[in-house]
Amino acid sequence: MSKKLLLLLSAVLVVVPLSAQKQQLRMTLEEAIETARDQSPSALVAKHYFLASYWQFRTYKAQFLPSLNLEASLGQYNRSLLPLQNAETGEINYIKNNNLRNNLTLSIDQNIALTGGKFSVFTSLNRLDQFSPNNYVTYNSQPINITYSQPLRAYNSLKWEKKTEPKKYESARRSYLESMEDVTIAVTTLFFEVLSAQQKLEMATKNYQNTETLYKIAQERFKIGSVSKSDLLQLRLRMLNDNLAISDNQLTLETKMLSIRTYLGFNENVEIQLVIPKSGPDITLDFTEVLEKAYANSSFLLDNELLLLSAKQEVARAKATTGIQANLYAQFGLTQKGNDLALAYKNPMDQEIIGLGLSLPIIDWGLGKGKIKVAQSREEVIRTQTEQAYSQYRQDILIKVMQFNKQSFQCAVSAEADSIALQRYEITKERFINGTIGVMDINTAQSEKDQAASRYISDLSNYWKYYYNIRKLSLYDYINGKDLSAEFDKMVEK
Repeated sequence: MSKKLLLLLSAVLVVVPLSAQKQQLRMTLEEAIETARDQSPSALVAKHYFLASYWQFRTYKAQFLPSLNLEASLGQYNRSLLPLQNAETGEINYIKNNNLRNNLTLSIDQNIALTGGKFSVFTSLNRLDQFSPNNYVTYNSQPINITYSQPLRAYNSLKWEKKTEPKKYESARRSYLESMEDVTIAVTTLFFEVLSAQQKLEMATKNYQNTETLYKIAQERFKIGSVSKSDLLQLRLRMLNDNLAISDNQLTLETKMLSIRTYLGFNENVEIQLVIPKSGPDITLDFTEVLEKAYANSSFLLDNELLLLSAKQEVARAKATTGIQANLYAQFGLTQKGNDLALAYKNPMDQEIIGLGLSLPIIDWGLGKGKIKVAQSREEVIRTQTEQAYSQYRQDILIKVMQFNKQSFQCAVSAEADSIALQRYEITKERFINGTIGVMDINTAQSEKDQAASRYISDLSNYWKYYYNIRKLSLYDYINGKDLSAEFDKMVEK
């Protein structure tokens, strides 16, 4: 093998391990939550849901502003045969038609939310080029026209949107904050799952090392007859089980680590070492305060109000589409025609159009009445369901507050139990080394130590999950004493 090839291979062997090295991150619970809220896919989805609601609200508000519109119909060429009936004889003859039409209209339109009508001011110009049987050009202008269209006794969608759309947008803002709290709860759950897996792997590794040491001591004592064959085998079995636990917990840790890496938006080259959080602040929540914050801040109240408004809206729609329908139309303005453009605007004459359209079903076999009754029944159903939802919501908050207030005590007790179990194990291990106790005692102490350590992590996990669930319900930070918020303006600007 040539010297150049050897140098190339050695360079590859040096570079590959460096590129394959994993980035080590040491992360607290607060840092994991902040990372998830910044870059997790769930946070991005929540952001885009809010942006969709924001632009929907902007669209709604635009309906109440005057709009400037340009309409054009250009190049309308028509070459065909048209039927023409003789007024005296009734005979129908087909004549050749060959013309070109062009139309341009500029209008300012304004919706009237109070009445549901529409007010417009427009100017238009029409040009007709006739090619046969005679060749001539005709202009028709409408320099200025004012129109107003008013449905009478009709369903006014703009009136109802003024009631519902602001509530929908406010609900979207609150739903975004709640979605971010869902992200917090999800990453907290993953955080403690990984933390538990890390802890169990560390415990299994230390247990194996300790049991291996104790097994070697027991082997020496077995030779002099101070340890029975049964005790020796029991230690051997414990050592094998600890070895198997290392393998199982390693796989569990890799699986959980993959889950949290994916959720946080990291790739496989990032290795996360999680830090066990301290016990949460010793705070006691008041149910009445939490309920008031939930009613004031969460989307629950708004969503139920929107359900009732939607039901009332359907009743109004059903009533408006039943019985007589009428539409008033009025137009006032100027118009003129001419063979050239200047004449089409010279001495325009006024024009007025007023009309009232009516529609009245004579026999509908109770169709309209049935629609109203169905809508009213649905309104009553939603009203009853809303009352039940309020009762269930209140009960859920009460249970969660009770769980949280109890969990603080649980964490304190389990932390003390963990410390005592660890001390007892160390004392028991020393006594076994000194030969004053047997294998059964050391196994019992090790099991109690492992159970106490796992219980502490579990209780700590429940504490933070209970807290963030209550924070989601009320959108209030009880640790810092302030309402949750987000920089919505910056989100929209981006």
